[in-house]
Amino acid sequence: MTGKSTMQDQKLRTLTGVVTSASGAKSVQIAIDYKIRHPKYGKYVRRRTKLAVHDEHSQSGVGDVIEIAQCRPRSKTKRWRLVRVVAKASQA
Repeated sequence: MTGKSTMQDQKLRTLTGVVTSASGAKSVQIAIDYKIRHPKYGKYVRRRTKLAVHDEHSQSGVGDVIEIAQCRPRSKTKRWRLVRVVAKASQA
């Protein structure tokens, strides 16, 4: 196989996160929470990564757990696209 590799040839990186904002058109903001061990004290510290995601059909809402994949840059901050909604938020 010669020439340039495309995104289809590569294994796409996928992540799972919770939607924190769905106020934009075709855009959602998600948060990915994780814990790391402090290098000196050994205590686990909570960290959060916020990502802008392209949601073409506006199928996710605040509180939903979604799976995202890397894609070409859609805007200044959006480099991820929605793959599927894993779990809908409960309407309380």
